[in-house]
Amino acid sequence: MPLTLYDISVPVFTRMLRQLSHILKVGEDWAKEKGIPESQVMSVRLYEDMQPLAYQVQRVSDTMKFAAVRVGGVEAPSFQDTETTWAELHDRIKATMEFLESVPKDAIAGKEDAEVIQRTPTGAERKYTGSSYLLVFAIPNAAFHVSIAYALLRHQGVPVGKMDYLGSLPQ
Repeated sequence: MPLTLYDISVPVFTRMLRQLSHILKVGEDWAKEKGIPESQVMSVRLYEDMQPLAYQVQRVSDTMKFAAVRVGGVEAPSFQDTETTWAELHDRIKATMEFLESVPKDAIAGKEDAEVIQRTPTGAERKYTGSSYLLVFAIPNAAFHVSIAYALLRHQGVPVGKMDYLGSLPQ
């Protein structure tokens, strides 16, 4: 049986979210152990024009959520982007996973050639096929923001490594 768009998106996204949650938990435990205020960890940036940790988690969530909406035509929950604590970030990840797990396989499978229109914050439109949207934008964008969240924590000294990012691998 060939891979479907569902197979290359929702399971990949939920795996990324599980690993992001794990990385955040390691960061949370580390900060508590070191007596580092939550607000300090949340506000660190790799460079002044880059966004902090909560923003990265929000973009991961939105990228994945809107992939299901744009390709699968399903209705998404609304998230307010107000997370500022470990608990709120974990709740956002959990809500995103629950949404993705509720998306029917047949909503996304078979939409390889369906037109997907992405409207940017500036009002511009980008047009894709279902396949190109997932493979060229959504999956790489989600991986980018998970990587930046990882890098923000690692930059502060959180003891996470490549296997924390990848998770368990099949034998």
